[in-house]
Amino acid sequence: MSLKDFCFDGSHSLKLRELTTDAGDERSRKKELVSITDDNLVRAALLQEKLYAAHQEGLVIALQARDAAGKDSLIKKVFSGLNPAALEVHSFKTPSTTELAHDYLWRIHAALPPRGKIGLFNRSQYEDVLVVKVHHMEKGYAMPERCVTEDFYEKRYAQLRNWEEYLYQNGYRMVKVLLNVSKEVQRQRFLERIERDEKHWKLSTADMRERAAWDAYDKAYEDCINATAAPHAPWYVLPADTKWYTRYLMSQILVDTLESMAPEFPPLDPQEAALIPQVMEQLEAE
Repeated sequence: MSLKDFCFDGSHSLKLRELTTDAGDERSRKKELVSITDDNLVRAALLQEKLYAAHQEGLVIALQARDAAGKDSLIKKVFSGLNPAALEVHSFKTPSTTELAHDYLWRIHAALPPRGKIGLFNRSQYEDVLVVKVHHMEKGYAMPERCVTEDFYEKRYAQLRNWEEYLYQNGYRMVKVLLNVSKEVQRQRFLERIERDEKHWKLSTADMRERAAWDAYDKAYEDCINATAAPHAPWYVLPADTKWYTRYLMSQILVDTLESMAPEFPPLDPQEAALIPQVMEQLEAE
């Protein structure tokens, strides 16, 4: 398996149940892939430094997942080695009353990092075509009837595609990642949260009840990914049952994306360069 097996850029459709959720035969390469992950993180840190210095382009990584798929540990293990001054992490919870009084992209757009930084969204704009769709929350929105029509979600997919193209045309890359955990592994992780005291803070009976809507979420994921995947804003659907393998794939996405952006350290300003001999003379004379 390679990263391209998990990439969806609009050239082919996603059928979620046809994708693996574990490392499969790649388990035999664990030592090698863990080593590559470490190398990738070193490479990513250098590329991030160049991105930050150039201040020309921004990168946004949107993470989506079912509960207990490992988003938090992935962020900790893959992104903690980056420069925190050039990394902004936003976790999007249930919208507040103020947020619900605005359009659904209002809070997302406000969280965009300035060009030169990496923005990491723990959940994202896609919550509004996933959990909202599964539970038909649009019916309770304080919006005019003309907005809540049968093609409500088709319109939202178009809005998301247009917004992401707008960002691309204004100096941002958007990469979207779904952590694809199996129902059985999610069950095991929920049980672990119940049994281990240090994991009780993660417990949520509401999360566990969402398992009853598993098939509806499968359909929602497929619909939104197939409708919004594009070459300039691809989706990656990563197997999430084996955490070291998920981290390897995420590190590869990070490096590949930054390398495609090809950031470089900016040259010295000519006016500053002209002053260098004088400054060097002063420093050497001290």
